[in-house]
Amino acid sequence: MADDNTPVFQIQRVYLKESSLEQPNSPAILLEKEQPSVDIQLGVEANAAAEGVFEVCVTATVHTKLKERTVFLVEVKQAGIFEIRNIADEQMSQIMGIACPQIVYPYLRSNVADLIQRSGFPPVHLSEINFQAMYEQQRAQAEGASAQVTQ
Repeated sequence: MADDNTPVFQIQRVYLKESSLEQPNSPAILLEKEQPSVDIQLGVEANAAAEGVFEVCVTATVHTKLKERTVFLVEVKQAGIFEIRNIADEQMSQIMGIACPQIVYPYLRSNVADLIQRSGFPPVHLSEINFQAMYEQQRAQAEGASAQVTQ
C-alpha cells in the first residue's frame, strides 16, 4: 500500500471544453484577394474541481481581419483534469502553470487547425509555446505589481 504522503500527478482526462467559429462577413470577404492579418491570443487558467483534482484550461483566440473587417474569429478552450496530491505549494504552482498546459496544448493546437480548415480556410498552426518562460514572465509581472502596491 502506498504511503499517504506520496506525491501524485495523474492525467484523468483531456477534453475539448469549448469551441466557436464566427465568419460575420462571409461570403463577400472570401472574395477579397488581400492577405488578412492574424492575431493569436493564448491564456491558461487552473481551478480546483474537487479535493486533489484540478481542471487546467488553455484557451486560444485566433482573429483574422482584412483592414477592420473580421474574416474569421475562432476561440477554442482545451481542458485537462489532473489529480495532484501531496505536492508543495511552489511545485504545485509550477505544475499547474507549466506541466499541465504542456500536456493540454498539443490537443488545442490540433483542434484549432482542424476547426479552421473545416471552415474552408487554410489551417492556422499555433507555434510551440515555452510554458516555463511564460510562467516565469507572469510571476515576474505579478511580483513587480505587488512591489508597486506595497511602496
